[in-house]
Amino acid sequence: VDMEHARFVARLLQDEFGPETGLNNYAVPIISEEGADARRWLEEFADSDKKAPVVATTAELLSTGVDVPSCKNIVFMKTLSSPVLFKQIIGRGSRLDFLTNKYWFRIIDFTGATRLIDSWVTPIGPKPEPPAGPFNAKVKGIVFEAETERRIVGASVSIRTGPNTQMGPIRTNHEGEFYFDRLPAGRLTLIVNATGFIRREIQIETIEDEMISVEVALKTPQKGERKIRVEGITVTIADESVFVIDSTGEQMTLSQYKDYVRRKVIEVTRTKADFRNIWVDPQKREKFMKDLRESSIHPEVLAEITGRADADAYDLISNLVFDAPIRSRSERTTAFLNREQIFINRHKDQARAIILELLEKYRIGGIDQLEPAIFSVSPFKEMGGAVKISDFFGGVEQLGSTLQQMREKIYPEEEVAYAQ
Repeated sequence: VDMEHARFVARLLQDEFGPETGLNNYAVPIISEEGADARRWLEEFADSDKKAPVVATTAELLSTGVDVPSCKNIVFMKTLSSPVLFKQIIGRGSRLDFLTNKYWFRIIDFTGATRLIDSWVTPIGPKPEPPAGPFNAKVKGIVFEAETERRIVGASVSIRTGPNTQMGPIRTNHEGEFYFDRLPAGRLTLIVNATGFIRREIQIETIEDEMISVEVALKTPQKGERKIRVEGITVTIADESVFVIDSTGEQMTLSQYKDYVRRKVIEVTRTKADFRNIWVDPQKREKFMKDLRESSIHPEVLAEITGRADADAYDLISNLVFDAPIRSRSERTTAFLNREQIFINRHKDQARAIILELLEKYRIGGIDQLEPAIFSVSPFKEMGGAVKISDFFGGVEQLGSTLQQMREKIYPEEEVAYAQ
């Protein structure tokens, strides 16, 4: 509902499940008041290779600025009336994540938000058929290290029985064994994962009223191998120089990938000044990013290459294409506060408070937070939303003008003057 509620829910979940799991960050509140901790928790929550946080509560992050492909559960604990905001929120769960074999997600609704589901959300075509009974097939198996044949205790094992149905995950016992019963007969998918090992997905054939046995060998990842999650594809960096795009099999060296990005960007914008003009215009920026993604160019990959997840895509692209220095969102926020005191102080107290909150939103989530939809979430919602807040600035038109000025001042024209 609000930031205090987000803290309260996170604390309850942490108290309940933290001791049981041994995780001191099982549940965390990702809210602006938590500052650097919130930014760190968000990065860790989005990283499928990390065990924790398992649950993140939030009241104010505009969902379009948050990308957590492995998220399997979207829980509504506040009332919504906006179909647009509802779709933005459930969009966080709709990402496919090949690294965690996530092909579906749940909506857990305590407030009736799912009344906003319409034909846009409903999948096209007939609903997939659920598994047919009788459910009397059984599977038992063991999980072990491929190199040493040592059995793995505590491996996660699940069975996908249909497009939207799954049993598990369960954990292997002290002998590295697992067991499932009440399964449908037919072709099922066994998914096995353990910390420090490469996840496996195996097709198995179950038989009605019979038990089948499975042995699953897990390998440790090759030294230096990493995977980067991006929307719609998985990119594996095998040795810091070869990119393998799993969905197409296309291979590129790091140098080739960078050259490819440069060529695609230069086709659209030949100078940094042109690029800056696109970036501060919401409609032009949206189209530009859509075109890049359709060309298999993803800011997430650039962030991984540079190790700069703290920077906006603008700085990552400018660095690669125009050899500009990378500035983090925090650095740009601090520079704005130091440089734009005249702009800030010409507004009245209430409007100044809004500007400072918007800057904090940008610091955490990037330029997408500087859009009118941000006023439908906390803390702006408690201030009266867009209608009331616009009064602080003298009207809707003036509020829109302030947002645009903030975009332009965060990425000042003086930065690109040399390129004009």
